[in-house]
Amino acid sequence: MDLRTKIVHAGVDRDPATGASSVPVYLASTYSQKDPEQPGRFDYARSGNPTREALEKTLAELEGGATGLAFASGMAAIASTFLLFQPGDHLVAGMDVYGGTFRALDALFARWGLRTSFVDTTDEANIEKAIEPATRAIFIETPSNPLLGITDLAAAAAIARKHGLLAVADGTFATPYLQRPLEFGFDVVVHSATKFLNGHSDVIAGAAVAREAELGERLRFIQNAFGAVLGVQDSWLLLRGLKTLGARLDAEQKTAHWLAERLAALPEIAAVRYPLLPGHHGTTREVGDRASAARLDILDDNRVRRAVGEGKSVVHHAVLLADRPEVPLALGEVHRLLGGRCERCPNTEHGKNEFFHHLILYRSRSGRLRPLCRQ
Repeated sequence: MDLRTKIVHAGVDRDPATGASSVPVYLASTYSQKDPEQPGRFDYARSGNPTREALEKTLAELEGGATGLAFASGMAAIASTFLLFQPGDHLVAGMDVYGGTFRALDALFARWGLRTSFVDTTDEANIEKAIEPATRAIFIETPSNPLLGITDLAAAAAIARKHGLLAVADGTFATPYLQRPLEFGFDVVVHSATKFLNGHSDVIAGAAVAREAELGERLRFIQNAFGAVLGVQDSWLLLRGLKTLGARLDAEQKTAHWLAERLAALPEIAAVRYPLLPGHHGTTREVGDRASAARLDILDDNRVRRAVGEGKSVVHHAVLLADRPEVPLALGEVHRLLGGRCERCPNTEHGKNEFFHHLILYRSRSGRLRPLCRQ
């Protein structure tokens, strides 16, 4: 089956109770039982809901895993995955992971006794060097946020198997349409479903998919015990958004590739970070010949705007939006995102490892775009 067709029909294609072609929104906190001593599939909505279950089956099928779980946010999915470990354990994580992931590991789980070494995982030798006797897992993000670094999934998974470690990947930027880490030997893949998976900027959601059922049940226990489950309305919205994942990413890849190549040819651009450009940091074998996101450093925004074209340029669109107060601050707004480097951020967590903030650009009195840091 063509992948785009599979995306449309994955999971629960019909409501089993009514035959409805769209899974209903089951707004119920509890479910009556014919026999209290032998409860049915659903008893309390934190533990399970038909709408959320339909989404979770869809996520598992798209990633090729045994168990899919839907969480209240991407960070809820990631933090719940970290609860697989215990005080005294050690993790090896990518240096360029999402800032929220770094914050959780560095400021929260570190106090709990879970240590993390952050390394450049685009060179697998760095992963090997960071492993110690207490290491229990490798956590990578590829493409990474925000520098779009590419980690060799097969090599990272092989290192994990060699040392008996769990391998966890954040696949937010690629989605299962472009990359499926479980096929390379990873044990868990997590997502901020707020971004490309949903694609409509109206949901905060997260996902975790386990390759093996036993590990999936451990994660399900944490999901139920910790309670960071996705609400039923958001589950339905995410199911709807997933139906158009293939169509959206096809269009976004075409735009991103066109824009990256054109911007890379301009002397006004200091750097374009796009996985399919020659010399990009890392290897592109895991995402094939497709990528849907690009990052650039602008030296002269006015000259770039003229060079790329006033009428149809994404850069021009961004320049116009920079004067509007409702310009989005973060990647959750997929229709338009402005970003840049945080040069003098007082937040020390982003001073480490040359981390970056998501930024909003605004026009200064001189007419140049300037970054405003999101704290």
